[in-house]
Amino acid sequence: MKKLASWLKERKITEVEAVISDFTGIARGKIMPSNKFIAEKGIRLPESVLIQGVTGDYVDDEIYNELMSPAEIDMILKPDESAVHMVPWALEPTALVIHDCYDKQGNLISIAPRTVLKNVLALYEARGWTPVVAPELEFYLTRRTANPDHPLQPPVGRSGRPESGRQSYSIDAANEYDPLFEDVYDWCEEQGLDIDTLIHEEGAAQMEINFRHGGALSLADQVFVFKRTVREAALKHDINATFMAKPISGEPGSSMHLHQNVLDNKGKNIFSNEDGTASKMIYHYIGGLQQYVSEAMPLFAPNVNSYRRFLRDTSAPVNLAWGIDNRTVSLRIPDSSAAGRRVENRLAGADANPYLAFAASLLCGYLGMINEAEPTAAVAGNASEDSNDKRLPLNLEEALELMEQSVILKETLGTQFVRSYVEVKRAEYQNFKEIISSWEREYLQMTV
Repeated sequence: MKKLASWLKERKITEVEAVISDFTGIARGKIMPSNKFIAEKGIRLPESVLIQGVTGDYVDDEIYNELMSPAEIDMILKPDESAVHMVPWALEPTALVIHDCYDKQGNLISIAPRTVLKNVLALYEARGWTPVVAPELEFYLTRRTANPDHPLQPPVGRSGRPESGRQSYSIDAANEYDPLFEDVYDWCEEQGLDIDTLIHEEGAAQMEINFRHGGALSLADQVFVFKRTVREAALKHDINATFMAKPISGEPGSSMHLHQNVLDNKGKNIFSNEDGTASKMIYHYIGGLQQYVSEAMPLFAPNVNSYRRFLRDTSAPVNLAWGIDNRTVSLRIPDSSAAGRRVENRLAGADANPYLAFAASLLCGYLGMINEAEPTAAVAGNASEDSNDKRLPLNLEEALELMEQSVILKETLGTQFVRSYVEVKRAEYQNFKEIISSWEREYLQMTV
């Protein structure tokens, strides 16, 4: 704690937010005075926090007792000194410190999302490999509303008018929210978040922020912090920001495209040969993604709403095709130099937990490389019209069944994690099925 204590004192930090990520990606933890945080040298939280659903509910008692200790024992949280960020919107000097979860014997808790990613990275490290990632995160700005039954609408910009149509890559449309994004960039710089370009996406008031490439654990931490940063900046300007996968009917969904490649122990990209051509490793990597990604789909598309993205003739992929510089496929090789050759996984929604989505994508690619998986033929045209490609799960229920049956995910991510994650998502799905939608009332109430 010496390095961290010195960092806090140098910046005159008076409060610390000690946090972890749950399955959903919600920051859970404790807020305390910095002197108390330093003195305690680690905090405790009940292990059940990790399997709390997005509604705040837990799985049934019988299942809970199978997954967790009936005594609701504590886990020990230890701060990662490389994952410390300022909280620029706080009223007094505050730092957010991301923690890892340990048991009393000093072992990492296997179901914690950050642990899941660390375990996948350890597989790479054992072979002398280092994965590099660069996420692209989309989100919508919307008017504030307290009624969840009201459809979301674009907010009013500087011109005094909301967007009325799609404005892909429009500079003027993005400039409508300049004051908000000035805060976002300033706050990200203060927090050490390595963001790059801002793009106006297809949807009305839909934006995309690209991160610079880097280590997977650091980038997952940054996405975790960034989501909260954008929401706080939006609230400051009396609007909302949402990372739902499909927040508005008739508008494109929001994704988290993940660019990834792998370096050897000399820092060279193993996806390229010495002569600059594509190596067999990149094709095995794609083959692994094609072979295993359906079983890991709940980690890319974790919510009922996630599957509303996957519609034909929209911006989201609907199969497991791959291609070169082709945005209709799930797995794209962008046009690049040999050093920058990479695979772009376009499946994950913006609602995915970054630790789990990164872990799943890197694991599937890793399995492909070590098993020398062969991909299908590349698609040059519109992949949505390719009827020969393996399809994706169509809904959360189907995806959870595939994940539950996956032998390889249990072997690599752990049986307890797979079981815990599936049961939490099933509990959320059951909660969703108890809600009657406006569509049902509109079309069935007076007709059936």
